[in-house]
Amino acid sequence: MNRTAVLATAVVLLFAASILLGSYTVTIPDFFRIVSAHLTGGEKIPGASFIVMENKLPRAIVGIMIGAAFGLSGALFQTMLRNPLASPDVIGISSGASAAAVFSIVIFGATGVLVSGAALGGALAVAALIYFISRSGALGSGGGTGTSAAGTRLILAGVGIAAALQAVVSFLMTRTDIRTAAEALIWLNGSLNSANWERVSILSVALLILVPLVALLAGPLRILELGYDAAAGLGIRVAFARLAVVIVAVALAAVATAAAGPVSFVAFLAGPIARRFTGSGSLPAAALVGSAIVLAADYFAANIAPLLLNGAVLPVGVVTGALGAPFLLWLLVTANRKEA
Repeated sequence: MNRTAVLATAVVLLFAASILLGSYTVTIPDFFRIVSAHLTGGEKIPGASFIVMENKLPRAIVGIMIGAAFGLSGALFQTMLRNPLASPDVIGISSGASAAAVFSIVIFGATGVLVSGAALGGALAVAALIYFISRSGALGSGGGTGTSAAGTRLILAGVGIAAALQAVVSFLMTRTDIRTAAEALIWLNGSLNSANWERVSILSVALLILVPLVALLAGPLRILELGYDAAAGLGIRVAFARLAVVIVAVALAAVATAAAGPVSFVAFLAGPIARRFTGSGSLPAAALVGSAIVLAADYFAANIAPLLLNGAVLPVGVVTGALGAPFLLWLLVTANRKEA
């Protein structure tokens, strides 16, 4: 059986578990009755219809879409730069979204869509800054063309900016009241609690635009993996292709972060896991792995963690962060062994 199909099946099963199981269970016939009644205006099941249509279903759909967006974003960066560390978590894009969102919450008292808009703007602004800093060297038209140098410059620029932005976030958190700080902290950890049909609609429109662009870039991206000099020799407009990949990858990470906060390490984990599972750098596989990680982590955070932690419900980003940190350390250790 095709391994990408296995991943797709896993996502479908996790999606079904998110809706049907948990603290409130729903049978499969009741689920279809509820959805049918919602679409046709039929008789609703008291309580169950609200829980499914206003909580479980939009939460699971948002989880799938942000997981796919993060997975594609991370895979685009990692494939283009041939560096497993080149993900939005590491190079500062998520930090830009976080800093802008916290600033809007603490300074302007923003909520809901305004916070998401600020996060989107912050992610795009930081991405532009990182690219501007990096383009004087390997990422630009005026510097070198080595893929390794390009990745190093971008990652170093992103890490430096991320550190500065984390300091800004820490300062803002210490200067506000406890209630506002708690609200900001929930957003900073990444959560699907705010998932609703409005966010489903916005994410759907964004992905309908961005996913076809990813498909168009897949061919040039594979050639860029050979190295920038080789790609130029094969007729690829390297500077244009690099810029296009960066823009699409940043946009994917930005819309996902705006919808659910900076869900840690999903973009970082999805590409390497998909590569190891399928044996190749498959963008669809990375998207499916990202969706599976978010759905599984959210199910654990909402349904299993409370049983282990005396009722405490964790944001999904806490669970993905707990998974990503040891994976990052393992990746660094294995990389050092290969270099030795």
